[in-house]
Parts: sequence; structure tokens; C-alpha cells
Amino acid sequence: MATLSTAAGIGAESALGERNWRMAAIAMLSVRCIQGFIYWGGGSRRFIYAPSKLDWTQPTWMANKFQSAMPGALLGFEHLIAFMLQHFWLLYAGVILFSAAELIAGAALIAGLMTRLAAVVSMVFSILLMLMFGWQGATCIDEWTMAAANLAMGATLFLAGSGAYSLDNVLLRRSPGLAARSWFRWGAGSLPLPLRDGWFRGLALLVLAGVLAFDIGTYNYYRGSVIGPFHGGPVSPTKHHFTLTQGALLPDGGVRFHIYLDGGTPEAPAHIMTAALLGADGKPLATWDTAALSHLPPGAIVNDFAYNKFKTGPFGLLAGMGAMATITLPAPPGTPAAPTGAVTLKLTDVNGRSFVEKIAPAKAGG
Repeated sequence: MATLSTAAGIGAESALGERNWRMAAIAMLSVRCIQGFIYWGGGSRRFIYAPSKLDWTQPTWMANKFQSAMPGALLGFEHLIAFMLQHFWLLYAGVILFSAAELIAGAALIAGLMTRLAAVVSMVFSILLMLMFGWQGATCIDEWTMAAANLAMGATLFLAGSGAYSLDNVLLRRSPGLAARSWFRWGAGSLPLPLRDGWFRGLALLVLAGVLAFDIGTYNYYRGSVIGPFHGGPVSPTKHHFTLTQGALLPDGGVRFHIYLDGGTPEAPAHIMTAALLGADGKPLATWDTAALSHLPPGAIVNDFAYNKFKTGPFGLLAGMGAMATITLPAPPGTPAAPTGAVTLKLTDVNGRSFVEKIAPAKAGG
């Protein structure tokens, strides 16, 4: 009797465990399908509904979006993006492969095919997107919010699998032997992970710790409000900012400098309205008004990248987010050749903000 009772108890516990697993899987359908739709939508837009995103001759070409993310990218991704922008075939292959992987992983999650593997791929995408675009968002950190939520959803799907209404279940019914295959248990989602309860709990807590550390850590970096006061971020997603370097005073009184639009929103171009060369006493030695900047000769602007650029416009110089260029301002009529002493270049944007750079005489042959 004791043996029969024990066996009955074990059987009831097993049945209850499988029922609970299936109920949890049914409850997770919304998470699985929407996580899949988000990534399927990203890939399908480029391949099917908005192919101009993959057309390098169009302003919607994905390179422009990557370049707009460059100023605030974390962990060296700024340099990786810059390298890819300067090597077209590497960039194009990367965009195609990334888009195809998004499409496939998203469709796999929706269908419940190799669910855990697809969930891990979605987690990798979330981390990459966070590191590149997480700082952006004009009214709040929109890109951070999406990536943070997607990372948590992907982690949950990896642990829970797709125990109901999934192609993984169809594969298992047709080939029951898959239940004994380690790769199927870890890659698909029709069965619990092959771990004892204690080990599963430990893995789940480790995943939780990783998600919390990454999401909350990046939020604190971008905005504070966790272990410090709220701030606008190391790179502002709302106020355009220019960094000037390599300033050189030309023999004829003109100025050459390198400029980088490394802050602000990509939703609108930045405008430089005026430029002035100031002497040690702060008085202007030369000035370039809006009209002068609007009519710079074509050779005066040499852009570092072929996508978001500095160029002339009706209101002076304009630039797309992440643009870099070397600009030469020819000496206005009446400018004394090669002013002596300390001089400073001052640029003023459409909002009245000023950006300055110390100017040194150009080196011979430079």
C-alpha cells in the first residue's frame, strides 16, 4: 500500500507539474508573439514594406540611422560604427545580415520554432541596440525603454520556452526521441530546461541579476535617478552640440577646422548661423555671417562620411546627427593676413549657443 500510495503521489505531482508548465506557456503567448512581432517587423520593414531602408541612394538608408547613433554609442561601438561607415561593403553586408536575423528570429518566436535559441538571439539584439541607440529619445529615452523591455522579454522566453501552441511541440510529437537530445531541450521550448529545480532557480536568478544590472546600470548612466540625481546624459539627445578640433589659421587669414555634431536629436538638422575669428582681446578679426556660410564653395567642406553630412543651406551650415567634416572658411575681404597672437574660432548655432576652438597657425604644407 505504501508503495502504491507513493507511486500515486509521484504521478499526481508529475501531472500537476506538467499542467502548471502548460498553463504558464499559454499565459506567455502574448509575450512570445509580441517579442517575435517586434523583431519580425524590424526585418520585414526593410525587406518588404520599406525597401528604401536598404537602398544606399535614399535618405532613409540605414547607414544614416547608424551614424546618428554614433556620438552616444557605448563600449567602443562609436569606433566600430565609424569603421563600418567608411567600408561600404562591410556596412551593407552587416545591415543585410542583421535585418535577416531579425526577420528569422522574430518569425521563429511567433511560430514557437527553436524558441529558446530565438529568444537568446533577441536578447543579443536588445543588448546591441541598447549599446548603440539607448541614449536617444527627444522626450524620454525611447530607445532604452524598448531595448530594456525586449531584453527582459527575451530572458523570460529563454527560461520558460514555448510549451504550448508551438512548432517545437509539433516536432516533439513527430519525433519523441528529441526529448532526450540536449540541444533540443536547450534550443527549443516544448519542454522545461534539463535542470533540477535548484539549478533552474539558480540560473533564473543569475539571468535576473544580469538583466537588472544591464538595464538599471545603463539607465543610471544615461539619466541618473538611481544612485544619483536626474541628468540629461553624457550625450544630450535633445540639444545639438558641436566639437571643434584641429583648428588652423591659414596664411591668408582663412581658417580650417574639423567639426563633429556629437549631441542632439536626429529628427532635425543642426544649423550654424555665424562664425568669427577672435583676437586675444576678444574682438573679431574676421566674421562670416549667415550669407557667407550659405555660399561657401563646394571644396570648402570635406565630409568624413558619405551619409549624414555638413553642407550649406539657406541658414548657414547645416548638419545631420553624427556628421563630421573638415571645413575651410576663406578669409573675408579686408582680413589681415595671418593675425599674430592667440586667436579663437567661435561658431554660433541657430539657438544662440557658441562653440569655440583655439586656433594655431597652419603647419607648412598642411
